[in-house]
Amino acid sequence: MRRSICVCEPNYAFAGDTGTWKFVYTTANMLPKGTKLRFDLGSGGRPIDWQVPDVNVKEKNNVIWGELASGKAVAATQAGTSYEFQLPAEVKSGEHFAIWMKGNMCQKVVQRRRPFYLYIDPKGKGDYKEHEIFHLDVRGGPLKSLRIVAPSLVARNKRFDVIVRFEDVFGNLTSNAPEGTLIDLSYEHLRENLNWKLFVPETGFIALPSLYFNEPGVYKIQLRNVKTKETFLSPPIKCLPEGALSLFWGCLHGESERFDSGGNIESWLRHMRDDRALQFVATSGFDSEEETSNDVWKLLSAQVAEFNEDDRFVAMLGFQWLGEPNEEGVRHFIYSKDAKPILRRKDTKNNSLKKIYKTNNPKEMIAIPSFTMGKTACYNFEDFNFEYERVVEIYNAWGSSECTAKEKNLKPITGSGKNAIPETPEGSIIKALNNGCRFGFVAGGFDDRGPYSNLYDSNQVQYTPGITAILTKEHNRVSLLEALQARSCYASTGEKIILGLNIAGYGMGAEVDTKLRPGLEYNRHITGFAIGTQPLKEVALIRNGKVFRLLDTKEEKCEFELDDSEMLNTLVLSPREDRPPFVYYYLRVTQSDGHMAWSSPIWVDQTTKTTPQPIKKKKTLKSTD
Repeated sequence: MRRSICVCEPNYAFAGDTGTWKFVYTTANMLPKGTKLRFDLGSGGRPIDWQVPDVNVKEKNNVIWGELASGKAVAATQAGTSYEFQLPAEVKSGEHFAIWMKGNMCQKVVQRRRPFYLYIDPKGKGDYKEHEIFHLDVRGGPLKSLRIVAPSLVARNKRFDVIVRFEDVFGNLTSNAPEGTLIDLSYEHLRENLNWKLFVPETGFIALPSLYFNEPGVYKIQLRNVKTKETFLSPPIKCLPEGALSLFWGCLHGESERFDSGGNIESWLRHMRDDRALQFVATSGFDSEEETSNDVWKLLSAQVAEFNEDDRFVAMLGFQWLGEPNEEGVRHFIYSKDAKPILRRKDTKNNSLKKIYKTNNPKEMIAIPSFTMGKTACYNFEDFNFEYERVVEIYNAWGSSECTAKEKNLKPITGSGKNAIPETPEGSIIKALNNGCRFGFVAGGFDDRGPYSNLYDSNQVQYTPGITAILTKEHNRVSLLEALQARSCYASTGEKIILGLNIAGYGMGAEVDTKLRPGLEYNRHITGFAIGTQPLKEVALIRNGKVFRLLDTKEEKCEFELDDSEMLNTLVLSPREDRPPFVYYYLRVTQSDGHMAWSSPIWVDQTTKTTPQPIKKKKTLKSTD
């Protein structure tokens, strides 16, 4: 039995290239005059998608038309990203019909066997049942940059692996480099006999095993393209004398510009793991059936369980829940286990946060308040839950909820127009901390769902997608969630800025009291560091919501050791009767390129009230002759 043949000429394209593409359909059956064919480009119309062509054949570029075997042109009519052709004459079995796209730009995302669908209705009524598929490979474009994926924290003389990604201008893996391209790897503190030259591999990436540093310090691995003389540096790597904790980067809340997690969860997970080189993610679709149907939730659950892999990539099952503004706001729930249900607000048993918290276990679920200063999703923290709400999203791509713009928020929630969302001070994180709430900081990325759904079509200010850093011993789901429960984490606007903060030996998220450490009444010894990917513009130590000290910086580095010797009883806040007076500290870092990071706070509780006694001078006896 003869089959129709679908051929693309050429059969591959480089991402972002502009060219002429020909799709040749050779039919196995006669197609009568009047037959309708619909060609589906499968483009979302976004800047990264395949360019949508015009149907006006008078245009010189970015135009689409059909062509019979005789060479006669057939005009197309457009419906979104689909194009319909009606045959002016019959096409016999074995003859072809071609679709041309001239001066048209390929999508900017690599994709193997990228499909284009051709639907056929021989009756010409637009009743399309049968379809054929063209496949075209989209490959990486010319080599533009080298991206080095390396750990942020390592221990002295402990071996670690590094991944080098050879990328085009759009961040795709590529092997499209001039013949003979060589890459030099260097750094003065790598082991002495290391002198590697790297070729550009067909895969577009290469693993460099068993690197280590001999001495504590801050390092960057350097790669140099011998042909172009360009140099590429890794994000900073801090080598510690001993490695108690590791630092893992990921995205708890956010979508990708390339893939929709609800529509293509497998591609989304692969993109986050391989292209963005993240070490953990959580799903974050909203609880409504329109956004996350039961079938979609089932697929999300299965793929999250499939991709979750200890010591490589941790995938967690989560969803967002939108409640009443001010009292509830947005919660991002993340489960510690697989195959858990989505809690829909329309269900009576899940229509309030109080019911959800009462019927679930805080050891199996964490609830993250998000976008707390966005007016339509505001959360005023009056019903703050200390068991479930262990961390709060201080930043996502729509702005920071740290404080208001008037209070010098550098990433304020702001916009203009009908669909824009203004900030509201009731959701201020500093206000909540001053009122006695205790939580660590995480960051979110892009989101175009739920309360964010209309922001892309408004004049809302959009920032870079954020990422979250988690400090823990092991790279698995249990360890990461335990670290979030312990607030051992911090937030970044997207760059892998390394932060450290300690008070009397206690790290981020810790609570220490004067009963355990009486000396804290008189002095708090504070140490820490900030290591940027670019020169640091400002490193501020925040105390009780205000800048306590601007710390000295040297290019990308800041290391400090200081004492806060003011008497604790003159500093403490006492907003709650059920908790002791306290003072809290955190770091806020700003780079020269505008990227920021916030460490989780450390709290010092005044559980003893020691009144300092004046030092009595000893009497001395006068000598007599």
